[in-house]
Amino acid sequence: MAKDLTFGPKGWLPARLPSLAGKTYVITGANAGAGFQAARTFLSKGASVVMLNRSAEKSQAAVAALKAEYGAEADVRFIRMDLSDLASVREAAAEVLRAVPRIDALICNAAIAQVPERKLTVDGFESQLGTNHYGHFLLCGLLFDRLEESHGRIVVVASLGYRMGLRTIQFDDMNWENGYGANKAYSQSKLAQMMFAYELQDRIAAAQNSVQVFVCHPGSSATSLITTSGSPLMRALFWAMTKTPLVQTAEQGAFPEVMCATETRLTERALYGPTGRMEVVGPVGRGSLEPHAYDKPVMERLWAVTEEATGFRWAV
Repeated sequence: MAKDLTFGPKGWLPARLPSLAGKTYVITGANAGAGFQAARTFLSKGASVVMLNRSAEKSQAAVAALKAEYGAEADVRFIRMDLSDLASVREAAAEVLRAVPRIDALICNAAIAQVPERKLTVDGFESQLGTNHYGHFLLCGLLFDRLEESHGRIVVVASLGYRMGLRTIQFDDMNWENGYGANKAYSQSKLAQMMFAYELQDRIAAAQNSVQVFVCHPGSSATSLITTSGSPLMRALFWAMTKTPLVQTAEQGAFPEVMCATETRLTERALYGPTGRMEVVGPVGRGSLEPHAYDKPVMERLWAVTEEATGFRWAV
């Protein structure tokens, strides 16, 4: 497709942002990497940030670092949440509803990737699908009414990995009891997140709700994602890649999610991210989107399976 020039040849940049005073952004996985950089950008514009993170220790350090940069009055806090544990997601969502009166955007940023050996969550799901897809599906559902009241947005941070693997959902063996592969399972989990977002767009349109849903990806960015959950080989390969022009900074990796949380001139059935070489680096805008990501019968079946798995039924 032709390069998106909506935001000029340099693409979308945080310099476009107006004051965000009075707005609140909820971000999963914001104590490091792109999520942390997104929090920095929001705070620099006067917004409030609520981080939903698994590690209390790392979250406390992140909050301290942000307050050191933006002042003690910077409105940033964290609520502990483990996306791989549905009970933890429910507890965190309940705390958000108690403590956060408005949500301008819920950014589904957290993920695990390239888990070398098949693992199951406490709820019995393959770890990448359980964390990346099921956890976020439940969180978005529990917070949807607050988002609707706020005329807010959901931002799903996907991955170009959706182009790889099976390029569909393996309904007969979603937990990879046979033939597990770190890349295949990761690709399915990110494709599932995208299908959730595009199906939710359709349901919101049918119900005439106000919440908007956007999908983006960070490209190839120097974050802690691979180093947190990948195998030693994947870590070594990614470290080598960071020394090449095919990897950008975590700050640049955050641009697409900040844009999708704030920008007005966006299309819902789209994938936003870098538009340069192989769409892994370069100016941020609308990239290419392969049609298997919004295969309607697969999206509808995945929605039904996910409601059953999480025990949560959406009202839309």
